[in-house]
Amino acid sequence: MKISINTGFIRSALALMVIVMCAWITSVQAQGTPEQKNKEIVLKWLNNFWGSKYNPAIIDELATPDMILQYSLHKPRKGQADIKDFMKKFRDAFPDLAFEGAYPLLADGEYVIARWIGGGTHTGTAFNDWPVGALPAATGRKMRFTGTTVFRVVNGKVAEEIGLDDGLTALMQLELVRPVK
Repeated sequence: MKISINTGFIRSALALMVIVMCAWITSVQAQGTPEQKNKEIVLKWLNNFWGSKYNPAIIDELATPDMILQYSLHKPRKGQADIKDFMKKFRDAFPDLAFEGAYPLLADGEYVIARWIGGGTHTGTAFNDWPVGALPAATGRKMRFTGTTVFRVVNGKVAEEIGLDDGLTALMQLELVRPVK
């Protein structure tokens, strides 16, 4: 008994299978990993919340309703309204306030770590959210400092932003603390 194999059909089927697999791989790569998506969310947050072109709408877009914002230089903040109020006062006091990423973001699961640098010039309103005292209006003092922040992203929104900053440097630059002589 003679068996006939249609090699043209086999070649066509294999070619179709390769095309489908390539399309699937491209689709998976385009979607990105959960960590990559979280890094993109944090980068958008950093650029629009802490960057030079502040956009208050970013809080409604990317912050959970009960988001926690905590740094050593400021009182802890909780919730969108509290965070909006904090940033309005901070930017009213430091109109040129701007921070930017200093290194690539690192991510593991829902956590994203960012190192940053930035600051601003106190040319605006008085500001009293420092742990060591208040600044009167428009001192003209500049601050520039660094820090590291751990973000927690849940369901595409920032739930926590907890950072450690070089607050001593900023407070010395603003003349709120003085070096020991």
